[in-house]
Amino acid sequence: MKISVDTVKIVEVGPRDGLQNEKVIIPTQAKIDYITALGDAGLRVIEAGAFVHPKWVPQMADTADVYRNIPKDPGMEYPVLVPNMKGLERAIETGVTSIAIFTAASETFNKRNINMSIDESFENYAPVAARARAEEMRVRGYVSTAMGCPYEGEVPPEKVLEVSARLLDLGCYEVSVGDTIGVGTPLQVQGVIGILLQVIPPSKLAMHFHDTRGTALANTLAALEMGISTFDASAGGLGGCPYAPGASGNMATEDLVYLLEGMAIDSGVDLKKLVEASSVIAPYLDHPLPGRYLQACTKSGAPVAPQSPALQ
Repeated sequence: MKISVDTVKIVEVGPRDGLQNEKVIIPTQAKIDYITALGDAGLRVIEAGAFVHPKWVPQMADTADVYRNIPKDPGMEYPVLVPNMKGLERAIETGVTSIAIFTAASETFNKRNINMSIDESFENYAPVAARARAEEMRVRGYVSTAMGCPYEGEVPPEKVLEVSARLLDLGCYEVSVGDTIGVGTPLQVQGVIGILLQVIPPSKLAMHFHDTRGTALANTLAALEMGISTFDASAGGLGGCPYAPGASGNMATEDLVYLLEGMAIDSGVDLKKLVEASSVIAPYLDHPLPGRYLQACTKSGAPVAPQSPALQ
């Protein structure tokens, strides 16, 4: 294994992607406390919510209140997801400085998710991205179903590249490439990344792995070997997509940080405080958090430190 990456940026998606599919409504103050604790743990990019219609994603209905009441420390970034111009206008009114837009590499998934074809989604997002940039907002792009689609099966890597490049052309500073249903394997991941790197520099790519089939950390290692240094993760392993059957939780941030620490790769995240942040949100859920490191802490009663590379 040859990895040249020595620093990783983690984009914490728990407060948005992690909570959006929860059946119980989480109190606004609990979300504020959760995001605050995640920041205290050292995370510097934390998704704060989404300005989507509350009928479709009721868990995000209080995003404006959450955003207004979280700490705005220097060096912190709190992106919110926006699906259209109306969502962007709400973000502007709330004082948001960073947004995310999203599409898919699969036509069927895109139609099920946002009721648009891929081309229609770009027609929708072009004025959104332009207005956001005019407002000096940072714009991040998401590409769903990059490793496989629940409706179409295999997704051509060339389609992932096409969609990713189009998002960058809209002005996105970074594209998060998502294994939405967690079907990816390391060799497949490297194949997709290899095609992306023919056109896109690694500094503009992030990976968003789901652990549906237990391959998220293996896929992370595969991406690290390809020079990728930005990863999305969700504290405690929260998450899942309501429009992707079988898409269970995101890669747990604790699992990722534990792995990175054991490889002497710096993420700037305090693992103990990260566990404490997950414990802030856990009492409000109707199920245990699935993250493996968190479960190990619960069983042992104390956080477990990773072995240093010299001891392995």
